[in-house]
Amino acid sequence: MKFIQSSNPPLPVYQLEADDLTGNKNFRVYNFEGTLPDHSELYIPHRKDHFLLVFVRHIDGKNWIDLTPYTLKDNTFYFASPGQVIVKEAFKEMWSTGIAFTNEFLALQDSSTLANLPIIRHKNQGNELLLNDADIVFVEDMLVKINAEYQQPGEWQHQMLSAYMTVFLTYLSRLYTEQYPNIIVTADQLLVKRFQSKINENFHQLHEVVEYASLLNISAGHLSDVVKMQSGKPAIKHIHERLILEAQRLLFHTEDTLKTIAFELGFSDPSYFNRFFKRETEFTPAGYREEIRKMYH
Repeated sequence: MKFIQSSNPPLPVYQLEADDLTGNKNFRVYNFEGTLPDHSELYIPHRKDHFLLVFVRHIDGKNWIDLTPYTLKDNTFYFASPGQVIVKEAFKEMWSTGIAFTNEFLALQDSSTLANLPIIRHKNQGNELLLNDADIVFVEDMLVKINAEYQQPGEWQHQMLSAYMTVFLTYLSRLYTEQYPNIIVTADQLLVKRFQSKINENFHQLHEVVEYASLLNISAGHLSDVVKMQSGKPAIKHIHERLILEAQRLLFHTEDTLKTIAFELGFSDPSYFNRFFKRETEFTPAGYREEIRKMYH
């Protein structure tokens, strides 16, 4: 992956790169057959400048999309739009097929059909599509066709891929509208989004619900009640999950000492950070660093 410098907030933006097979900078197919993901992306919040659709056949792991955690399920479809914040947590081998394409790919179509499909416009909440047996058969069949065409560059390739993608994205859009009907975003849902955004901006310094309630100009009790009702998790759990995610990133990608990491995350007592991390993950920070590096290095 190539980095595009991002401004505020300072998150890396991953650009779609052409592979050696096709040289196509606007469309790419990824196939994983029991392989590990690119470990350089693990635990790094980032954005993409393109659309990404992934059919997961089998996996054990978790991804975050716009601060919503998804425990990845077998035979399930996941998708993300340009600009959404994505974080990949550590997971083991995966069997999946991904399709990445840019807005330019959509613009090259003869009409605006693809660009206006619900799964592309993505106005409603959710980045996961559940599939029944018939859906799985259809998805697998389309992926076989798309994969085959992708392997045969030529003058007709773009037209064929466009035709297949029109059918494929139309089918997925039907599922999308069934599973995510038009939803009026409520004040409580907006509050949860604002809370999550504030966590992402301030988790290094602020660890308590009352501190975020103050930023949002509401009472801690009201914030806790709304967040628990809307997300199913206590407000403090959202804060802890973001801290753990950043700790995991630092333990994996840096050589910082545990004391340095503790201080960077706003813990004045490294021994408390050690207990906190173990309580949340069942590993000590040192044990986690050893285990995750053994897995990916």
